[in-house]
Amino acid sequence: MLFVTHSVFESVYLSQRIVVMAARPGRVIADLAIDAPYPRTEDFRMSSVYNAFCRQVSDTLGTAIAA
Repeated sequence: MLFVTHSVFESVYLSQRIVVMAARPGRVIADLAIDAPYPRTEDFRMSSVYNAFCRQVSDTLGTAIAA
């Protein structure tokens, strides 16, 4: 399934894989694996692992925006 979102937090919570794209021309900047077990609970959202994944995705988005 392909799910498009603009929310870093939602993407990390729901995904096994996140593909970050840059605009104009659209191109893949990064393909990130979210290696966290299912089902994901509220405890996962409060974990340092979740925080680290969110930071990695945010940093990658920052790179994509700057490109």
